[in-house]
Amino acid sequence: MSHYLLSVHAGPDDRPPPTPEEMEALMARIIALEAEMDAAGAFVFGGRLHGPDASAVVRREGGDVTTTDGSAAPGDVHMAGLYIIEAADRSEALGWAANVVDAIGAPIEVRPFAATGRAADQMTQTPER
Repeated sequence: MSHYLLSVHAGPDDRPPPTPEEMEALMARIIALEAEMDAAGAFVFGGRLHGPDASAVVRREGGDVTTTDGSAAPGDVHMAGLYIIEAADRSEALGWAANVVDAIGAPIEVRPFAATGRAADQMTQTPER
């Protein structure tokens, strides 16, 4: 089995914020999807990110470390959340991505994920299901 990153992307939105009822329905879809992923053995972890206004970029420039507020990505589109899943192949990962699109209504980018260091050790351990 391979791991894949399903990244959720968002951009400028001129829609009004969701109502409490719409937010409750969205969360119900997400909880159901994550339960389905978990039951299938695909769910590794996932979560929502705060908006790009809460981010900072740290760079080394010459001998100095600089920090600037905002996203490292140019433009208005930003990463809004992510899942790491386990799937037999790209086709299966794309199927899970389609389920995420259906649940949240936002574009999903799918990339193979190669864990390193401690994360790689943790991901190779067989979880109790």
